[in-house]
Amino acid sequence: MRVLVVASPLTGHVLPLVPLALALRDAGAEVLVATAGDGIASCPPELSPTDVAPGLRLGPLFGRLMLRRPLLARREMAGRGGTTGVGLLFGTLGARMADGVLAAADRHRPDLVVHESLAPTGAEAAARLGVPSVLVEGNLYDAEVLLAAALGTYRPARGLGELPPPARVLTSAPPSVVGTRAGTPVRFVPWTPDRPFDAEFSRPGPRPRVLVSRSTVASPGSDRLMRDVVAAAAGTDLDVVLVRPDRRVARRRLPPPVRTADWLPFPRVVPAAAAVVHHGGAGTVLTALAAGVPQLVVRGAGDRRTNGDLIAIRGAGVAVDPGGITPALLERLVSDPDLAAAARGVAAEIAAMPPPADVVPGLLELAGR
Repeated sequence: MRVLVVASPLTGHVLPLVPLALALRDAGAEVLVATAGDGIASCPPELSPTDVAPGLRLGPLFGRLMLRRPLLARREMAGRGGTTGVGLLFGTLGARMADGVLAAADRHRPDLVVHESLAPTGAEAAARLGVPSVLVEGNLYDAEVLLAAALGTYRPARGLGELPPPARVLTSAPPSVVGTRAGTPVRFVPWTPDRPFDAEFSRPGPRPRVLVSRSTVASPGSDRLMRDVVAAAAGTDLDVVLVRPDRRVARRRLPPPVRTADWLPFPRVVPAAAAVVHHGGAGTVLTALAAGVPQLVVRGAGDRRTNGDLIAIRGAGVAVDPGGITPALLERLVSDPDLAAAARGVAAEIAAMPPPADVVPGLLELAGR
């Protein structure tokens, strides 16, 4: 049994696929992950990560696409682009990766293709080989809606007609946050590479700990979040930890409640925190939800505004616009019993979903094995 896993070349797109890929491998499948760029380093070596687009640089590619469409770029930066911008960006990216992915598929000869919603090349690879595909939801957006948006750009770029729909859709976003969706539920399991870290952060401290994270993808103004937290934290009785801070922030004289950490494995340290403040990326959102920890999301580009608003509507956290972080808000984040109860409720909902290992037998049946 051979499985090809296809992901866009970004850390946040590879990590959600790793637990399922490892479960398939543990069940005896020979797994190969086709990605590129940052995705290679994010993937454990036992999953045979293969660079299908050496030298591909996302920043210049995405920049050129947006420069030609200033109105769309403005909406996208404000988090109001819907699926139009993301479909254009990842449909174009998928077309750039296609030759490498298809070559890897020809070599690996998979019985099954697993791909995330913004890796449309996985759908083409499955169709070309005549094998079933499995679509995996790795964020709060509906996976089929995102895939359709990406295919809207990808298929014309590749000269393709309609492609077969996925044989199965795995959905992991908690229904109380996004509503009920069609598909096979599977638990979101946070995963991160195994690297040394200060074990102090895996235990609660004497003061409420607030982890502050920035995106794994550079974006304009990405250091503002941490600067705003530093300013708001002064005078509070919190333990505020800036994770991987921008160099300009790290060089500043920080007030006593604030310290820095170069890298922390979020799946292991978030459960010991009182709260998380972050940029609104889906991986951090879901990791905090799975841990039952309240979160403060600063609205931003792409899906970050939507993610923050969904968390706020559910009551498991707070969403603010850039510049909206205040001392009172940080204090509320760690002391509001309603936020804590809602976050724990979502965590229980996620824990009740079947783990990746439980859905693997059904995937093997799809492939006729």
